[in-house]
Amino acid sequence: MKADVSLDFQFTSSIEKVWNALTDSDMLAKWVWENDFKPVVGHKFQFRTEPSEWWNGIVDSGVLVVDEPHTLSYTWLSAGESTTITWTLKEGSDGTVHLHLDQTGFSEETKARQGAIEGATYAWKNFGGQLGTVLAEL
Repeated sequence: MKADVSLDFQFTSSIEKVWNALTDSDMLAKWVWENDFKPVVGHKFQFRTEPSEWWNGIVDSGVLVVDEPHTLSYTWLSAGESTTITWTLKEGSDGTVHLHLDQTGFSEETKARQGAIEGATYAWKNFGGQLGTVLAEL
């Protein structure tokens, strides 16, 4: 299945530090939102942020894959839309960590809505930038 959102990020931090930023609840809160994440397959968790008039600010999730330090996948259920987030990490020969994000499973209705996929892409690019800032501070 082709990803609806597919992004690549590069970081000069170690793969262990990037993995930790993806899987440690306190680290995740610094670049995504408050959460009760645990890197355990089957764990149900939430991301929580300020609600708005259009959204309650809660993303319900469940961990699908934990293959440290290479793959992390979880569900992302928000505003009635259920998608899957998959992070893939690879260490480059130059020491750079290549982090790839795929978000799959948007409904045809959502895909047809003007700006919906672009909005998700924008949000993940923003999160990726915040992740870079967090990693630079380590």
